[in-house]
Amino acid sequence: MISAHSHSKNYLYLCGKLIENNMAKYKRILLKLSGESLMGEKQYGIDEKRLAEYASQIKGIHEQGVQIGIVIGGGNIFRGLSGANKGFDRVKGDQMGMLATVINSLALSSALVAAGVKARVLTAVRMEPIGEFYSKWKAIECMENGEIVIMSGGTGNPFFTTDTGSSLRGIEIEADVMLKGTRVDGIYTADPEKDPTATKFHDITYDEVLKRGLKVMDLTATCMCKENNLPIVVFDMDTVGNLKKVISGEEIGTIVHN
Repeated sequence: MISAHSHSKNYLYLCGKLIENNMAKYKRILLKLSGESLMGEKQYGIDEKRLAEYASQIKGIHEQGVQIGIVIGGGNIFRGLSGANKGFDRVKGDQMGMLATVINSLALSSALVAAGVKARVLTAVRMEPIGEFYSKWKAIECMENGEIVIMSGGTGNPFFTTDTGSSLRGIEIEADVMLKGTRVDGIYTADPEKDPTATKFHDITYDEVLKRGLKVMDLTATCMCKENNLPIVVFDMDTVGNLKKVISGEEIGTIVHN
């Protein structure tokens, strides 16, 4: 009978070989996905086609032996801050937003399992049996055993965005990098959808992001990554194949670093 410990050792050895063969640049990542991107062509909710595309891309890098933690926003269902602007109590609005991230996490988990990958949802506030209560050690143990871990519910506290949630989780799980999958192919001097003269950065420092007031992530999230030396790659996740390119070290998107 094979012990769980030897199974884990075999998996880690296999990952090492896969990474050598496939030349993955990162061993462990935190992938941040926006809730809005899950809408795909729809105006609200979850686009099943987009969800399947994401699951397929994530499965591809998982097969390279990369350990994957994921944080998803909830903006396709409910956004706490806009709820507060419409008269909702801010704390209750943020709690509604946290629950929206849980719905998205369950949807992605379901799509990954359907694609043949083991996935587990951890929640920042207790809600068994929907998901297991998050802890750093549970997340790392699951990743080392070959599962994709989706960390939902933000930080579990109001007044923090899912950007801050992903920074916190990325630092906690000791990720090599945060990959921020967006609709835009990197960071620009201005919003490229509004300003045709905007130019793209190949790489940029945290200090420069803060000085220019660029809306890469909110201030708290940016400062956390800076202080804990967690680099961020901002890239276009909606173009199929881009996730694998980033993992292979191709220079797409924008790298933010100290």
